[in-house]
Amino acid sequence: MDELAQRAIGVLWGNDRGPWTRPSPRLYPHQWSWDAGFVAMGWAQLEPMRAVAELSSLLRAQWPTGMVPQIVFDLNVAQGAYEPGPNAWATARHAPPGTATSGICQPPIHAVALRRIREVAADLGADLLHEVDDAIVDLYPRLARWHRWLRTARDPDGSGLVTILHPWESGLDNSPRWDEPLAAIDLGADAGDPEDGLLPPRPDLTYVADPAERPTDLDYRRYGYLVDRLIAVDYDQAAAMATHPFRVADVWFSAILALADDALADLATVVGRPSEARAHRADAAHTRTALDGCWDPGLERALDIDRITGEPIESDTIAGFAPLVAGCEPDRAALLVDRLFGPSFAGAPSLAWALPPSTAVDDKAFDGRGYWRGPQWAPMTWLLWTGLRNAGHRRSAQRLRATALEQLRTTGCCEYVDPTAGTPLGSDAQSWTAAVALDWLATDD
Repeated sequence: MDELAQRAIGVLWGNDRGPWTRPSPRLYPHQWSWDAGFVAMGWAQLEPMRAVAELSSLLRAQWPTGMVPQIVFDLNVAQGAYEPGPNAWATARHAPPGTATSGICQPPIHAVALRRIREVAADLGADLLHEVDDAIVDLYPRLARWHRWLRTARDPDGSGLVTILHPWESGLDNSPRWDEPLAAIDLGADAGDPEDGLLPPRPDLTYVADPAERPTDLDYRRYGYLVDRLIAVDYDQAAAMATHPFRVADVWFSAILALADDALADLATVVGRPSEARAHRADAAHTRTALDGCWDPGLERALDIDRITGEPIESDTIAGFAPLVAGCEPDRAALLVDRLFGPSFAGAPSLAWALPPSTAVDDKAFDGRGYWRGPQWAPMTWLLWTGLRNAGHRRSAQRLRATALEQLRTTGCCEYVDPTAGTPLGSDAQSWTAAVALDWLATDD
């Protein structure tokens, strides 16, 4: 067996918690939403029904509103091992009985994962495909409610773009994309001295070699403040969308929703709901049109929009490639491919591997060791690879995959990689990295 495959399988089994998988052994001991989607695609290469169980476990914690929470807490984990823990969120009135969750969400990769599981099962035989299709009958309505929540609660005006209420919802937690809207928040008394006791414990700092790899204490004060503001309105989405101090139309999140809507349409067809399939495809097309409206022709990228100021956010990050992930017309795709492999991203001569950093190397906020401020992340490369394949840029996709696998063979299944030094950072046994490694190894292009 391929050595990388062996290592990746070892990471998944090492983080396996029965029906679900923790992202890493110590730093992330609970189930994270979009991690679970990527992880399911990895399990699909080993045991497709175990992959289904990953998604089923996550969706058992879906709120009655349809929201799929960012974190489903493992109540067997020692209190204080991860902060903010379950008690900090005040979600007991909202989470299903027997579960404890956070009160925010993450990008909806899950339908993409379920479609991928079905593709793998189809190659393994009719009996297994029948089992997976039976599971899709149960999971499809839950995913449809999840997408509908995003398209109503987080896009009440029908713009086609999802508004996030916390940087953690983006999945790209500490990206420079959020610097301006976060800086505009008035913390009041919460902006005091780091020694004043107002900052919650930071167990994350004990799990990495260098605190510079993690968000700052000021970042965490702002993160906590935003959680408190959501608790103050008891997670009333209409109230939060009107008054919350952080509201950003997230092009990357929206692009993933469009990609997932197309996948959900395929799943709707599997369960015999053709009219719903057409509606999902229309939703995806609506978001692609909305992303066209976020395009800056001078900067040649899609820009997030600060919903409070109405202004675009001009930081140069992988989020600018959102149209490629969502699907866009050929000329724009070609322009984005050139930019992806150009000197600001994967073509930068300073890179150890020609893979896209999370922030452009020539952006003023680029930091090769900073969390989401420069490092390369295998799952984000996987999303761009998927966009390249869907756009018909097969050779570019093959090039990206081959380079990503070369990096993984050197760095292992770490959380992220310093793009210039080439050193592994964060957790050294990250489940979603292992999962995309297995998916890439099972793919010819």
